[in-house]
Amino acid sequence: MDIEQSEGYVSINGIRIFYRRYTPAEARGKILCLHGGPGMSHDYLTPLSDLSGYGYEVILYDQFGCGRSEDLPDYKDYTIDYGVEEAELVRRELAPGDRTFLMGSSYGGALALAYSLKYQHNIRGLIVTGGLASIPLTVKEMWRLIGLLPEWASAAIQKYGEMEEFDNPEYLRGVQEFYRRHLLRMDSIPVDAQKSLDYGNSRNVYRIMNGPNEFTINGTIRDWDISRKISSISVPTLITVGEFDEVTPVVAQQIHHEIKNSKLKVFKGCSHLTMWEDRAGYINELRRFMDSTLGYRGTH
Repeated sequence: MDIEQSEGYVSINGIRIFYRRYTPAEARGKILCLHGGPGMSHDYLTPLSDLSGYGYEVILYDQFGCGRSEDLPDYKDYTIDYGVEEAELVRRELAPGDRTFLMGSSYGGALALAYSLKYQHNIRGLIVTGGLASIPLTVKEMWRLIGLLPEWASAAIQKYGEMEEFDNPEYLRGVQEFYRRHLLRMDSIPVDAQKSLDYGNSRNVYRIMNGPNEFTINGTIRDWDISRKISSISVPTLITVGEFDEVTPVVAQQIHHEIKNSKLKVFKGCSHLTMWEDRAGYINELRRFMDSTLGYRGTH
C-alpha cells in the first residue's frame, strides 16, 4: 500500500504546532494520537504509523511547549483544559470527518479522556494506552511498585525523595531501576523513544505540570482526578495496559469499570511503552478495534 508521509506546522491559538502524518492512498479512517509526559514529544509513538498500512491515516503532533512546537506565552496556560482545546483545534485542522479515532498514551490518555468528556461527539472511538483518570490513584500505584523493587532501590528512592534530592546519584539509580521494570522492558531504548525523553528533559512542560520524575508528581496536575466523571463517555473505547506498566492495570481497570462501552486489553510481559515491546500485537489490537467499530470484518 502506498503511504504518503508529510510533516509541517499548523497555527493553533497563535502558536506553531508541529505535526507528522502517514496517509494511505485510500483511507478507511483516521487516528489522531496524543503523546504523554506531559512534556514529551510525538516521536515515541511512531510505531502507530504501522496502522497506515491497514488503511488508517495516522496523525501525530507535538503538544504546546513540546518537541518542535512553540511554547505558550504564559505558563498559567499549562493545563489539561488548554490541552483539550488544543487537541480539538488540531482535530479540526488535520483530522476532520466522522471516522476519526482519538488515541492517547500515558498523560495523553488522561488528555484523551478529558477531551472525550467535552468532545466525544466529534470522534468515532477512543483508545487509552497506559492512561489514567486519577493522578492520586496512579501515584499510589506507582509507590506500591516502588515497594516491590530491590531493597537498595526502594530505600534510595524513599530516602532521597523525602529529602528532595532528586539529583542524588543513588536516587537516580533507583529511578532507573524503576524505569527498567515499568517504563520500558527492553535492552536498549529505541531512537525515537530516546528522542521523546530528550525533548522532555530540554523543555519546561514536564517539570511544571508533572515534576521531577514519573512517580513524584508535584506539579500543577498533582490533584487532577476525573474518575467520577468518565462514566458519561459512551463512544466505543479500547483501554490497553502493560502487565508491568507504571500506570498499572489497577488504574486501567478503574477506567474500564467506569466506561461501560469499553474493552480492556492487558499485554503480557509489557510495561508502559507497549507499542515498542509488542509492536505487532499492539498494532493488531488497535486495528481490530477500529475495524470492528467501523463495521469492517476480517483482516486484510
